[in-house]
Amino acid sequence: MDNRIENLHVISEDPLIRPDQVKAMYPLSTESAETVMQGQQAIRDILDGKDKRLFVVVGPCSIHDVDLAMDYAKRLKVLADELKDNLCIVMRVYFEKPRTSIGWQGLINDPDMDGSCDIAKGLLMSRKLLLKIAELGLPAAGEALDLITPQYVQDLFSWTAIGARTTESQTHRKMASGFSAPVGFKNGTNGDYDVAINAILCAGHKNDFVSIDPQGQVAVIRTRGNPHTHMVLRGGSDGPNYDAKHIAACEKQLDHAGLPANIMVDCSHANSQKDHQKQLLVLDDIAQQIVDGNQSIKGVMVESNFKAGNQPIPEDLSQLEYGVSVTDKCIDWETTEQVLRSLATKVSDSLQTRIK
Repeated sequence: MDNRIENLHVISEDPLIRPDQVKAMYPLSTESAETVMQGQQAIRDILDGKDKRLFVVVGPCSIHDVDLAMDYAKRLKVLADELKDNLCIVMRVYFEKPRTSIGWQGLINDPDMDGSCDIAKGLLMSRKLLLKIAELGLPAAGEALDLITPQYVQDLFSWTAIGARTTESQTHRKMASGFSAPVGFKNGTNGDYDVAINAILCAGHKNDFVSIDPQGQVAVIRTRGNPHTHMVLRGGSDGPNYDAKHIAACEKQLDHAGLPANIMVDCSHANSQKDHQKQLLVLDDIAQQIVDGNQSIKGVMVESNFKAGNQPIPEDLSQLEYGVSVTDKCIDWETTEQVLRSLATKVSDSLQTRIK
């Protein structure tokens, strides 16, 4: 090989444990498989109008501490059972974080949070955590950022997001077409709906793309298309897009594209203008729209942790404060309970009158 023209900037190419090996180490139990499938079916039914509930994806902006994540999951399971008549609650379990420039890229990429990037360790930790959450009976939601890691963990998600930065990626659209879970595509960072609409159309059709199979072999993946993809409104550079005017505009564009008016509102990101407390204002507005007769809002997303706000990652990791996000700011647990109970109460009667 002539290294004058190839691999000039590559330090190493380290073999990685195969997906089937990881799954053999941490296999699906009957209980965990049932949780995942029931969660997927509930969201499909909500999108299809067969289930009148809202689905709510709630949890930390990112997972950096698996013990903290399990403590949160146990509390959320109790709340999910309490509100199950009106809300289908799914835990936000995000392992990969897209960065605008540089920064910590999530548990899978850097589980030790020190730049060592022990990806094999991160994959094992992530799968083990998802299994434990599923065995509680709580469905999980994640974001598909990397094109290979879904082979290791995607079977444990009941719902998946494609983020604003990757919705325009043709490869991510094709990958989503093969997912068993429903998939939400976020509008572009500039607030544009067309990017996500094109993604939904692409993911709904059969596709062919190059990835790896469970044995780690490079393969051509052929899909039949995912019929349960939908829009996620997260605001944009021009500001929030969750109010009735923006929802109506989105409905119109979806209808023009021949797509069902299935919309989820991300209460964080640009919709809260990066102020975690403004998520409460977004939820109040959404609840009122549903009371006023809105039929298209099928779900919401909330960033929540035990304690409010966020913290930088210290050099001495023992200084990390338990229950505080290391990425975006979150609302605290007490507020989470309050706002979700309030949401369930406000929309209860209106949800029952929704038209299929």
